[in-house]
Amino acid sequence: MACLGAHMSIAGGYYKAVEAAHRCQCDCVQIFTKNNNQWRAKKITAEDVDTFQARLTELEIKHPLSHSSYLINLASPDPKLWKQSVDAFVMELERAHFLGIPYVVLHPGAWTNSDEASGIRQVVRALNEVHLQFRHENTQCLLETTAGQGTTLGWRFEQLAEMLDGVRDPNRLGVCFDTCHVFAAGYPLGAEKDYQQTMHEFNRLIGVKRIKAFHLNDSKRELGSRVDRHEHIGRGKMGVAPFRHLMSDGRFRKIPMYLETPKGEEKGKALDVINLQKLRRMVGKK
Repeated sequence: MACLGAHMSIAGGYYKAVEAAHRCQCDCVQIFTKNNNQWRAKKITAEDVDTFQARLTELEIKHPLSHSSYLINLASPDPKLWKQSVDAFVMELERAHFLGIPYVVLHPGAWTNSDEASGIRQVVRALNEVHLQFRHENTQCLLETTAGQGTTLGWRFEQLAEMLDGVRDPNRLGVCFDTCHVFAAGYPLGAEKDYQQTMHEFNRLIGVKRIKAFHLNDSKRELGSRVDRHEHIGRGKMGVAPFRHLMSDGRFRKIPMYLETPKGEEKGKALDVINLQKLRRMVGKK
């Protein structure tokens, strides 16, 4: 069975996210290592690392994953913002490395007032610079598939392929496949033949072996809307079929999958628990 988890808050300490994941019956956990809407970051202490790693071991939570700040824009044509983004992402990788987290998810960025080709070149240039500054290959970047809002890059598989093909060291990069984003970008996943065609296209252009993590989210908006709005599993425009296909796909059995659905409770039960139980019931079912 796939390793299933969710994004959890680090309020009160990194170990608190691990405890929250355990309470919600998660196998794995995703966190922000800092406030995702600020450039600055509080220093991580040795005690932070020790307690985080200890709780992961004690509670048997595997595959910790970090998500980088939403402020980072490696595609920016503005030299000042581009450099600030490169420096910020290097810091994200350093923080994850210190905590013992192997992957950091990154939204590639938006080309704003330039153009798509220029934006992709900026991302490639930025990733090459990041790799020059950050040498630890046991913590790597995962480029996330995006919904394609505005001038955001990464919503077409071709864009991600161009980034991966353009960098000097592509082996230091992987992909995080977000179901809501891929659906909103216009790739159908519902019918079995549509799911297989979308995965075939991803494999042809990028390679499914590059997928190191999944974000499991239904979509509030329709196929091809290019609007990023997450919904609970089976309650959005995607329905349960795409998740059933994914949970039954043997190629991804060992790839960790993380919920990013809205938090809250329903009838006294955490919504993360409800979503995870629904996904686990789908395993092996067509």
